[in-house]
Amino acid sequence: MKRVVAITGVCGGIGRATARVFYEAGWVVVGIDRREENVPEDVHQFIRADVSKVDAPHMIFEYVSAKQGRLDALVNNAACQICKPIEETTAEEFDTIMSCNVRSIFLSVQKALPLLKETSGSVVNISSVHAIATSCDISVYAASKGALLALTRAMALELGEMGIRVNAVLPGAVDTPMLHAGLSRGHVNGNDIQKKLRGLGKKHVLGRVGKPQEIGQTILFLADNDRSSFMTGQSLVVDGGATARLSTE
Repeated sequence: MKRVVAITGVCGGIGRATARVFYEAGWVVVGIDRREENVPEDVHQFIRADVSKVDAPHMIFEYVSAKQGRLDALVNNAACQICKPIEETTAEEFDTIMSCNVRSIFLSVQKALPLLKETSGSVVNISSVHAIATSCDISVYAASKGALLALTRAMALELGEMGIRVNAVLPGAVDTPMLHAGLSRGHVNGNDIQKKLRGLGKKHVLGRVGKPQEIGQTILFLADNDRSSFMTGQSLVVDGGATARLSTE
């Protein structure tokens, strides 16, 4: 029987690439997104839902149970980002980011547990390098991704007794719509988006930004019990060496 993966934020850059990676590896892909435009062709089943809403995870995994009958991996990829100075960020914006980037993952894992217990499945949470090294005007996003690392470790401890592994991926700069929007923060010179991407890439040890499929391959590695069976509670940084270099160099 084919293994089943559920991927949130499947219509985004990393979500779309991850769906293809799992599809090509022979998994059944269930995609979840609040948008219904440009659903990846590699998705076997699509569920339109906003995981930041309290009731959405229960609906999602009831539906997965009814239609697929199993769940082998949950990829919590959906995320929101606000690029604003601290003094301009509202309480409502803070709550929006935390609901989308932290609470949604807690509730999704909670509601998916009955299915994951049956398969000794795995959870992969998509955090960010902003959890360990960040920049100006993105404080709430960074805080949410840092909270997700703590949540990943706590989940690994509790769910390990059930045979469920929980790990996180920390992508660096990856060529996605979210990165393009984030470049408006002005930390890279220029107006042309491609010039900005090249400028950002030069700040990396590998001399370029990442590709979404590179993150997807890392997610598959952590999700697959045949590839990473003795890993849990870990956070893999995939950032082209960006966090390896001292800022003073």
